[in-house]
Amino acid sequence: MTGTLQPVTPDEAVKRPGRWLALSVLVFAVLLVAVDATVLGLATPYISEDLEPSGTQLLWIGDVYSFVIAGLLVSMGSLGDRIGRKRVLLVGATAFGAISVLNAYATTPEMMIAARALLGVAGATLMPATLALIRNLFHDPRERSLAVGIWGATASAGTAVGPIVGGFLLEHFWWGSVFLINLPVMAVLVVVGIRTLPESRNPDPGPWDLAGVALSLVGVIAVVYAVKEAAAHGLTRVTAGAALLGAAALYGFVRRQLTLPVPLLDMRLFRNRGFSGAVLADLLTVLGLSGLVFFLSQYLQLVQGRSPLEAGLAELPAAVGAVVAGLLAGHAARRFSVRAVVSGGLAAIGLALAALTVIDESTGYPLLGASLLVVGVGAGLSFTVTADVILSSVPKEEAGSASAVSETAYELGAALGIAVLGSIVTGVYRGFPSPPGTPAGAHESLGGAVEAASGLPAATARELLASARGAFVDGLTIAAGVGAAVLLATAAAAWFMLRGQRLDGRP
Repeated sequence: MTGTLQPVTPDEAVKRPGRWLALSVLVFAVLLVAVDATVLGLATPYISEDLEPSGTQLLWIGDVYSFVIAGLLVSMGSLGDRIGRKRVLLVGATAFGAISVLNAYATTPEMMIAARALLGVAGATLMPATLALIRNLFHDPRERSLAVGIWGATASAGTAVGPIVGGFLLEHFWWGSVFLINLPVMAVLVVVGIRTLPESRNPDPGPWDLAGVALSLVGVIAVVYAVKEAAAHGLTRVTAGAALLGAAALYGFVRRQLTLPVPLLDMRLFRNRGFSGAVLADLLTVLGLSGLVFFLSQYLQLVQGRSPLEAGLAELPAAVGAVVAGLLAGHAARRFSVRAVVSGGLAAIGLALAALTVIDESTGYPLLGASLLVVGVGAGLSFTVTADVILSSVPKEEAGSASAVSETAYELGAALGIAVLGSIVTGVYRGFPSPPGTPAGAHESLGGAVEAASGLPAATARELLASARGAFVDGLTIAAGVGAAVLLATAAAAWFMLRGQRLDGRP
């Protein structure tokens, strides 16, 4: 599986045989991660009933995967630059499939938490390797833009397909089946990837900085943990301690990277205005979107009474818009400009979120569907072009590290978005007026209110649900407004930071 990165001319690179077949393998890897990221939420009620985890254990089952993957992305991207991206991708994919079986057949909460953590380790190898291999497969800027568009479109499609496939499996099989769907995808990826993927690595990588790996892991995990805990339980000593530990570790990581002759992550990349602007746009866009998307799923199911499968289908326009826009984004960026496409996409998302500030419990699907379609189009345009800018801004030898920065921005943005916007929704929701005899758990979440209502008299249950759903929608619309403001501000920032940027890597 290994080999040496040979210097090639751009013309030779363009004519590399089998590059599009190799891209299909990378697409499978993206599909693997995207589907897995969406199915756990659907399976959580069934896992809770079967494994009977405590509230804290349930939170760790949901969060530990994202904690570990966020903490290891930069390290794994750098490892691929050093020992070979193909090797890291195929070993990671094999491990991902094997650990998925462990997830499916977990018999205790502790076993499930450990399995999710191990899955995060494997998942951290996949996304940076796929983008880095695209950078080395496609040297022609136009072909690379199309390849990145296909890569992004697959991620969007996987996010949409995940809930639909997961909902179908949960209606017909046991909860472990949602993890076993990873196996056939992994098998195809490995078998075809061994034959079609070229090996690539940095020809002069330097040693792998284990101290930097530890600092990066501790720093990112501690910060993400602090953000999520602060959103759920407010600022406590433990949360503050985790935040300080994370900040100190990340400061130490940056200082260390600046002194090493061959660092894990070349911090000088951030001096490139296009690279920094693209990373910042990704982080803030995901921040503005993630919390709202998370709570919109609850709105469709718990407020409007849709089944998990119906809710998945209802969110399909976002994926359709993202797929189509992702495939056209590179062409649009060349015809108009990078900053016009990115800023226009972000502004479109902001306006769509602003439209959602007027929804209520009985809002019809046309408004929801149209808003989700616009969100998808905007995200497809902006995310595809920013990924292309990030890859174009660095030498191909550092593609793994640069791709990992992009993926880390997504993870941090998601954590911050759910924390910030989630705290808004939760804060508004908890104060709703409730009838006498309402259990305390009803004020913790809308799901808790629905569960509490099932044990109350019919009239009291109706009053409780009406009040709880109204408060939840009020919080959701406020969060939508905040998300809209974040996206519109990000669009303005991208307009200035990406000034003069082109997709061939030159400013």
